[in-house]
Amino acid sequence: MHLHRMPGLVQRLFPECIWTMPATRPLLYLTFDDGPIPEETPFVLEQLAQFEAQATFFCVGENVRRHPEVARQVLAGGHRLANHTYHHISGWSHSRPDYLADVEQCRQVLAEVQPEARPLLRPPYGRITPGLARQLHQTHQVIMWDVLTCDYDPDFRPEQCLATAIRLTRPGSIVVFHDSLKASRNLRYVLPRYLAHFAALGYQFHKL
Repeated sequence: MHLHRMPGLVQRLFPECIWTMPATRPLLYLTFDDGPIPEETPFVLEQLAQFEAQATFFCVGENVRRHPEVARQVLAGGHRLANHTYHHISGWSHSRPDYLADVEQCRQVLAEVQPEARPLLRPPYGRITPGLARQLHQTHQVIMWDVLTCDYDPDFRPEQCLATAIRLTRPGSIVVFHDSLKASRNLRYVLPRYLAHFAALGYQFHKL
C-alpha cells in the first residue's frame, strides 16, 4: 500500500511544515530527493529544461560533497538546492542533538555552493516529531509534500506510478520524485510524461 498524501490529521500535527502551496493559478512545485548523483540528476535536468520547468532538489549532504559539479549543474539550470540531512537519517531513530547536527552538516555543505539566509529542509521519509519540527522551524523552512510519487518502489509499475501521480496532482501541489538509482526505472518513465501532461494543460513548474 502506498501513502501518497499524508492524512489531514497528520498534517495538522505539524503546522510549522509546508504541505502545499497557494493555488491561485495552475502552478506545480516539483521536488527531487536524495541526489545529486551523476547517474540520474543530469537526466532530470534535461527533462526539466525541455519544459522550461524549475524545481527544488532536496540534497543528501554527502552526495553534494561527492558530486559538487552535479550540484552546480542544478544551480546553473535555475533550480534550487535544499537540505535533506547529510546522511539521509530518520528523525524517529536518532537523538535530537544528533539529528540537528546532521542537518547542520548538510547546511554547511550546501552553503559552499548556495548561501541562503533561511534554507529549506525536507526530513528524510518525512520522519520527525512535532517537537523536532518546531525546533527545525527556527532555522529552516520545513517542506513536506502534497503528492509522493513512490517512484522508488520497485514493485510499483511505471504506468501505475504515472497514472497515480497525475490523478492526485492539483494546483499548488508539492510533488516528490527521487533522483536516485533506486527510483531510476520509474523516474525515467514517469517524469517526461508527467511534465508533458501538465504542460499541455497549461501548468507551469516553479521552484519553492
